[in-house]
Amino acid sequence: MTTLLGKRSLVQEAAALRAGTDDPVDAVNRSCDRIDTVDPQVRAFVPEDGRRTRLLEAARRVATGVPDPAGRPVLHGVPVGIKDIVQVDGLPTRAGSALPPEVLGGPQATVVDRLRAAGALIAGKTVTAEFAVTAPGPTRNPHNPAHTPGGSSSGSAAAVAAGMVPLAIGTQTVGSMIRPAAYCGVVGFKPSYGRIPADGVIPNAASFDTLGCYATDVAGVALAASVLVDGWRGGHPLDEAVRSAWGRDPAGRGPHPVLGVPAGPYLERAGDEALRAFEKQRELLRSAGYAVHEVPVMDDFEQIVEQLLTMNRYEVARAHRNWFARFGDRYRQETTAAIREGRTIGDAAYEAARGRRNAFRARLAADRAAAGIDLWIAPSATGPAPAGLTTTGTSIMCLPWSNAGLPSVSLPAGHAANGLPLGLQLIGGSGADEDLLHGAAGIEHVLNGGVRNEDVRSEDVRSEDVRNGDVRNGGGPNTDVPNGSGTERRRPAG
Repeated sequence: MTTLLGKRSLVQEAAALRAGTDDPVDAVNRSCDRIDTVDPQVRAFVPEDGRRTRLLEAARRVATGVPDPAGRPVLHGVPVGIKDIVQVDGLPTRAGSALPPEVLGGPQATVVDRLRAAGALIAGKTVTAEFAVTAPGPTRNPHNPAHTPGGSSSGSAAAVAAGMVPLAIGTQTVGSMIRPAAYCGVVGFKPSYGRIPADGVIPNAASFDTLGCYATDVAGVALAASVLVDGWRGGHPLDEAVRSAWGRDPAGRGPHPVLGVPAGPYLERAGDEALRAFEKQRELLRSAGYAVHEVPVMDDFEQIVEQLLTMNRYEVARAHRNWFARFGDRYRQETTAAIREGRTIGDAAYEAARGRRNAFRARLAADRAAAGIDLWIAPSATGPAPAGLTTTGTSIMCLPWSNAGLPSVSLPAGHAANGLPLGLQLIGGSGADEDLLHGAAGIEHVLNGGVRNEDVRSEDVRSEDVRNGDVRNGGGPNTDVPNGSGTERRRPAG
């Protein structure tokens, strides 16, 4: 049986394509072959007739367009998956919904303009929860298809985990990048709010919606960030001097960032298994020379949750006002419930919630500064991916950081007892995305046992027998994820 898991290093693939030791046509065939082989089980991509023909034509144009390697852009010939709420010229946008695609269409998103200008090839649209809210799509977790991959950026995370593409674009409103990264065992990066333009993206809640990316390692998301993020100050991750700073010798880059553990009711929402793993991760980092401090914060966490939900639901309802009036009978139950709840929230309640959010952001920044914290660390999710496909899990561990508009990254960090991945979440200061990724490279090095990413052989895709339990054993009945105080009853939209 062919494994549903695969690994394609974005940095290595991009460097080979740019140098001419790999060819865009070959890269396209790798992606299409892999999609043909495993996507009938994973269902990460929106089905597309003629995908290979379209991509091969684009690959040939790219290959002949810049014959001199010195002039090739950074993502020359790299296939990329795009979440299906992002407008792409030539591909319909369905947003995981039953609405007519022509109603949802619009100008191509700036994020896609930047990818194409950097030489990337759009491998296709990846599956999203309906309108990036909470109604799951059909995507399955490549580690075990009886489990959710998370959401709402389900297809993007699963496509990278399954080796279909080395890079995929997703979005996060509350936890839609970080949680799928943890569940699927890949690196997910959500920049500071607003650092990647969100035009051409169907909104969920515009005050929170943030574009991000998935790759197999920190160097990969840093490479993508150098193309996508406004005002990027991290250098060019394919240049040898800069690549050394992104993971070849993390211990030699200077003092470690000081890490803060957000002690209190927020952290208590994680499940027991996630907390046990988190404690081991903290001890591992301490043993590697990192200062790790517990900082009591967010003692009013329930009120923070309520404030975000108020803003979130209000904005969802208004984003869908016109579409829902025309096509309300085509919306799924979960999205309909979010819209109807948002309609009950008045302007005054919304503005009051906005004021509370501003106060929370200022308080959190002050707490970080007072404690001398460079990066917060926390579990990426409340535990491993839950069984079943009727839920995408809970976004509660991402909620405060998205509320504050802070950059975050999820790193693969071991496995649960059932073999499914766990993630460690790192959170930086507002606008300090470059510092976050530099710090993440060193922490990734520690989590990998001191093995450099370049020292781990990265094959495009390996076919091997599936270990018992990796794919075939589905686990028990579907349950929601425990959050430390019972099952979460009211989930944020996205």
